[in-house]
Amino acid sequence: MRRLPPLAAVRAFEAAARNESFTAAAAELGLTQAAVSYQVKALEERLGAPLFVRERGRARLTPLGHRLLPTLSQAFDSIEAAFATHREEDESLLTVTTTHTFANTWLAWRLGAFQMAHPELAVRMATSNDVVDLKAGDADVAIRAGPGNWPGLECIKLFESEFTPMASPDCIAAEERRLGRKLEQSDMPTLHIINPGDDWWQQWFCDNGVAADEEVLRRPGVRLDNQANEGHAAMAGQGFALLTPFLWKGDVAAGRLAIPFPKSVSARGWAYWLCLPPERRMVPKVKRFREWLLAVMEEAGRPNTADNDATPPAAIEG
Repeated sequence: MRRLPPLAAVRAFEAAARNESFTAAAAELGLTQAAVSYQVKALEERLGAPLFVRERGRARLTPLGHRLLPTLSQAFDSIEAAFATHREEDESLLTVTTTHTFANTWLAWRLGAFQMAHPELAVRMATSNDVVDLKAGDADVAIRAGPGNWPGLECIKLFESEFTPMASPDCIAAEERRLGRKLEQSDMPTLHIINPGDDWWQQWFCDNGVAADEEVLRRPGVRLDNQANEGHAAMAGQGFALLTPFLWKGDVAAGRLAIPFPKSVSARGWAYWLCLPPERRMVPKVKRFREWLLAVMEEAGRPNTADNDATPPAAIEG
């Protein structure tokens, strides 16, 4: 265990000794002259020896004071440097954590533009669906899908989750040749479905009035762990994936994916959220990223974002 004198007293002595003035030390520390004098006197009593010879208008150090000052000043310089290094690192690096799906389908395509607009910042994107503790500094901001009611964080709704079946144009064309007509929603249970056990398929069938028994939802098929992988499997012609149209606009426009039915199903309260500790809302790098992300979302024509701000995520999960 460290046997240290009170840090406030040591700090008062170091400032008074360096400035050779109790008045100047008080101004530097934001204290009264009497408070500085009290702290120095407490330190002298602990040491059992005087540190200053009080003279009119000047505080002259005793031999003990002279011996202590260089070491203490160096110690405070080291402490200041340690915190300055942290501040510099904190101000120059923005860490964004997001899900595999959002990173691969949307953010990775655009994040470079943010960094180029802010060349003083290094930007790190951490891709994970695991719980992340923003309060502990695991990341500066998080983008997650969910209900947006994570406690202790400010959540800003980016867009509501919607789902609709998608497949490659060749896959759709092949099914329509087989049927001899355009695909209809009622055909979906007979088609090859990627990840049929996904709960959202059951909701899509229900909301679209499509009869699909448990055998359809339990039948063997490709089962992937996130929407990004499902979308790429669909582009490769492996079947129909239930995807969020907003995240796959570029692939639809490029002809890699097609939407056979115009209607999407809302995930009913499930959305993508920008999450951050409220006390860091106005930190410059966080503020710049928040404003950039919302502006880019608007340009991209994000879906309905009514009730855009919700307060309610410390730890959040993918």
